[in-house]
Amino acid sequence: MDTVESSYRSQAEIPALSSGTRATATTPALMSASLWQEWCADRRSFSCRPDRAAASVESMNAQSITVLGLGQMGTALADAFLAAGHPTTVWNRTPAKAEPLVARGATRAATVAEAVAASELVVVCVLDYAAVRELLEPVAGSLSGRVLVNVTTGSPEQARAEARWAAGHGIGYLDGGIMTTPPGVGDSSSMILYAGGPELLARHRATLAVLGDPVDLGADAGLASLYDAGLLGLMWSVFGGWLHATALVGADGVPAKEFTEVAGRWLKTVSWFLTGYAEQIDAGEYPGADATIDVQVAAIGHLLHAGEARGIDNRLPELHLELMRGAVEAGHGGDSYARIVEAFRK
Repeated sequence: MDTVESSYRSQAEIPALSSGTRATATTPALMSASLWQEWCADRRSFSCRPDRAAASVESMNAQSITVLGLGQMGTALADAFLAAGHPTTVWNRTPAKAEPLVARGATRAATVAEAVAASELVVVCVLDYAAVRELLEPVAGSLSGRVLVNVTTGSPEQARAEARWAAGHGIGYLDGGIMTTPPGVGDSSSMILYAGGPELLARHRATLAVLGDPVDLGADAGLASLYDAGLLGLMWSVFGGWLHATALVGADGVPAKEFTEVAGRWLKTVSWFLTGYAEQIDAGEYPGADATIDVQVAAIGHLLHAGEARGIDNRLPELHLELMRGAVEAGHGGDSYARIVEAFRK
């Protein structure tokens, strides 16, 4: 198969792609949107999406990036930067993991110090915060004056401690939470949460936007991790409710795919409920104008009966019933379901 060589210096010099021609990894930054889409048809990658074309065409002055850590997520991040035309330096404890990225145009650094020295913006994505500190403590002096974007998963307390450490060494610091799996990196519909330096995010927004939609949570460096934990909890709760419901209807022969088409529409309505309940929670008042907890207790009884009749494990709805009964016994049966937030606060 022929290859479009990376030596082409303008879009006009790039020959038309055909079924027998494939571009190298370094040519996307030079492609028009149409050529990008045709090139993508012959390549599967985290970063191979049509909405990348606009960000990839203008790359002559693209910011240099360093990515430390090349697990699945770190690799996806580096791949996204490369696809958008950013000169990208990568480092990993196991050098061989960098080889696919090097083949696509990345520069492999032999040491963390070499990697840090290559770029103003350094992104770290490793196992935990202890690993972050182990890597960066020896090169703190070199990081001074640069911006560190830490998208390693951890607790709010760890993120705040890391921000204090960075400030003590003159390092700009952004803590991040990636609200997607590796294949979603580079999709503009994916959220990337940032906290700790609104001015830093504003300065580097265009660069970080190639990873996903940057969401600024403000100056508290712990909020990205806190939101991340809360949103994952929400995800697991939704998964649990959906799986219980899927098992319930599946007992009567309803395919999961068929049920999920309806469930997806229902979740849009549920999101509307959340907006109203959020206002009640912030106000500390829970009027039951739409549906009271008393009504919910009666409704969940039907769910429990249907599950029991079909041999479905009812532990999840039983937990909901326990929380509802607690509110009723405390004299709040006439309030909205949002009142139950007080049970979690205790």
